[in-house]
Amino acid sequence: MVVGSAGSFPGPDAAASCYLVQAEGPDGSGGTRTWSVLLDLGNGALGPLQRYLEPATLDAVAISHLHADHVADVVVLGVMLRYDPRGARPGPLPLWGPDGTRERLAQLSGHDPATDTADHLALGTWRAGEPVRVGPLTLEPVPVEHPVPAFGLRVTGPSSADPGRTVTLAYTGDTDACPGLDDLARDADLLLAEAAYLETTAGAPRGVHLTGRRAGEAAARGGSRRLLLTHLVAWNDPAASLAEAAAAYAGPVDLARPGLTVDL
Repeated sequence: MVVGSAGSFPGPDAAASCYLVQAEGPDGSGGTRTWSVLLDLGNGALGPLQRYLEPATLDAVAISHLHADHVADVVVLGVMLRYDPRGARPGPLPLWGPDGTRERLAQLSGHDPATDTADHLALGTWRAGEPVRVGPLTLEPVPVEHPVPAFGLRVTGPSSADPGRTVTLAYTGDTDACPGLDDLARDADLLLAEAAYLETTAGAPRGVHLTGRRAGEAAARGGSRRLLLTHLVAWNDPAASLAEAAAAYAGPVDLARPGLTVDL
């Protein structure tokens, strides 16, 4: 489920980066339940997230990197978990992110003890090659190229259509073309790829973001079975991003938009 797909800052029709991944799996007592993991929680995303589930019922939050458009609303999630009487949890909410996540959250909160997330979040640190298990889902962090430490995520779990089959969602976070991007895209059932730049963007630096074309090229090289473009910035025409990707990738390609659900 796409909760927010805007790049760099929220737009009039979309919050910043936030994606809800859900899968059915054992509940530990002989039954099954829906497990819910959030990929990023950028500014503005906590609001629309409440349309789809009660945030206190999340099983984990996975943060790709510490830019505000991917992590800022974790602070207000902490406020919700602390004060909202509907948000009682049996324990802290697990959250994984890069080195420095605790310090970044404190900075975003203004070091206000009232918004300290320590009592409500159990923080873990990504380590390349060390997957994290959340119910039936396995999250594998893959280092990618961005101006700050950043990870893409391969999320593997049961297919919603055929629970006996394993499927993989590959989320790039923010990155330019790099070996980690190719590792993410390899044999993915869905490549959720940022495409903040266009090939025609004047003066766009390398080592920051993908273009639609570079996202399409990565999907083609890796044999990804479907491509979804996200992190779309307000000053670009999304149709141009889509056209760039489609020129480089022959498989199904679409634009991420809030409320879009993809069943794998």
